[in-house]
Amino acid sequence: MIHWLKSPDNPELAKYIDCYWFLEKSPNAEGNNYPKLNPDPAAHLIVTLPKQIFQYKSDSDVTQVQGSHWLFPYGNTYELDHSKPVACIGIKFHVGALYSLPQLNALQGKAMQAFVNSTCAINVEEMFASDVTLSVKAQCREIELLTLARNSPDDCCEMLDNLCRPWLLKSHEDKHSEITRRILPLLSNTVINELGKILNCSQRTLERSFLKVTGLTLKQCQSMNKLEAILEFLYLREKSEIDWVDIAYQFGFSDQPHLIRYLKKQLGLTPQDYARQRGFTIDVYGGVDSL
Repeated sequence: MIHWLKSPDNPELAKYIDCYWFLEKSPNAEGNNYPKLNPDPAAHLIVTLPKQIFQYKSDSDVTQVQGSHWLFPYGNTYELDHSKPVACIGIKFHVGALYSLPQLNALQGKAMQAFVNSTCAINVEEMFASDVTLSVKAQCREIELLTLARNSPDDCCEMLDNLCRPWLLKSHEDKHSEITRRILPLLSNTVINELGKILNCSQRTLERSFLKVTGLTLKQCQSMNKLEAILEFLYLREKSEIDWVDIAYQFGFSDQPHLIRYLKKQLGLTPQDYARQRGFTIDVYGGVDSL
């Protein structure tokens, strides 16, 4: 298993891109063949070979997509199929970043809500070709990018910078994106009903702007962030170190049973099952994993 993650150094790009990541699993590699992908309010641009198949399975649905694609914000835990070899590069965007990129054909004329819990196949060459120089265009095919990611992560990130910079610099923020940018840092430790007072803005305006930019409600995004924080907290500790009563209190649950019901609903596993398995993936795409 090869897996790396790097943040863009350029502050202009870092405003919209959280990180670049690379994942490759060879045919005989050990690890979980069906890792889980926890809910994520951010969008990912997945770059892979044209014949590579991706399957995103939730309790209620199975989505299959071939080749490079957008994975838009999703509220369900997905089970992936890594029983066969897989190699892909990811560009993880900050929450709400796509709203500021109206030149993306996939988004034009549609509300962000329409893309939540969905994927969209893309042609990488067509997506970047009109904005990059000829020297960069010659290297933006999937196979060249994946080879670069495998052999030289730093050079791959530099190439991704060169590909993304032209269309990210065309981004435009309005009052809705500015309000959302102010909300996001507060969501992890602020009661939603208190946001209006802190930001000197009506609650209705906050809710409307955030939904317009991210496609999610404030409550949905906060719940996703809480789940990620809990899983990362658990992942970094041995089973013997985990005190479920203390964790319930730390993360704002009324009691331990409330935490247990929450995790079972979100993951399909009880906390004890999660702690025991440890093959469960916190976030293969742009996050911490145990593969």
